Amino acid sequence: MINTFEVTILGCSSASPTPDRHPSSQLVNINNQYILIDCGEGTQNQIFKYHIKFSRISKILISHLHGDHFLGLPGLLSTLSLNGRIEPLDIIGPPGLQPFLEYFCKVSETHIKFPLNYIETNMYGLQQIFTCDKYDIYSFPLKHRITCTGFMIKTKAGPRKINKAVCDKYEVPLTAYNSLKAGEDYAMESGHIVENKILTLDPQEGKAYSYVSDSIYDEEIIQYVQDSDLLYHESTFLHEMLERANETFHTTALQAGAIAKAASVSKLIIGHFSARYKTLEPLVEEARTEFMNTDLALEGLTFAV
Repeated sequence: MINTFEVTILGCSSASPTPDRHPSSQLVNINNQYILIDCGEGTQNQIFKYHIKFSRISKILISHLHGDHFLGLPGLLSTLSLNGRIEPLDIIGPPGLQPFLEYFCKVSETHIKFPLNYIETNMYGLQQIFTCDKYDIYSFPLKHRITCTGFMIKTKAGPRKINKAVCDKYEVPLTAYNSLKAGEDYAMESGHIVENKILTLDPQEGKAYSYVSDSIYDEEIIQYVQDSDLLYHESTFLHEMLERANETFHTTALQAGAIAKAASVSKLIIGHFSARYKTLEPLVEEARTEFMNTDLALEGLTFAV
């Protein structure tokens, strides 16, 4: 059963950091299993700042190989190794990430003392890149200047819930509860079959967090993030800078709101802000003209999915 599914923002700046904003990075917590999404410069300092346990990071997802999204990764891996990590770590990202890290380790004589399991993303539509009993991870293509993917993390529905009052009525023993949770009917001693739906309640539905990294406005994204409980979408510029956004293959706050509205998501958070903006309220106000339930993905904030 998923009790915790939340996203903590570690970095919300675009290409250039500012005195109070760091490059892209987020920490997803699913029942105290941590997934790091992107790893810009300064990510490990942010991990320290917000009292996140390094040892709980089991996966790192890298959207693309622009520096503000992955240059913090070599230092983070080095720190994990120096701290004595021995558990394997999944590194999920585009072609080129593995040879880059291997070359870094070679020229710097850095010895990573735990296994790195590389999983390569591609640009061929929705791709399931990881599955376990609690959640699935998918990647999907984005339109940026280089190969880039978004990610969706979707928890699985929990077991069916026991309707204690009805089970007592039918004198169902506790030893049958696990079978009921798995969806099986109950056979009474008389041979009468009591249907599972009578003895149980519907399970907790799975929830979805979608992460749209760098991308020009692209309505193809809608199909991948449809009905997400929480959507992060880059919003580098205000719409008055649409021409610049198109030149650099980025999105405006207004366009991010339009994507959220069209995809019928529950909540939108926006980030990847250009360093030109000293105050960010105009960006969230602009996004809200299209999709009201929008917030800024500010560093240190945690959003429940």
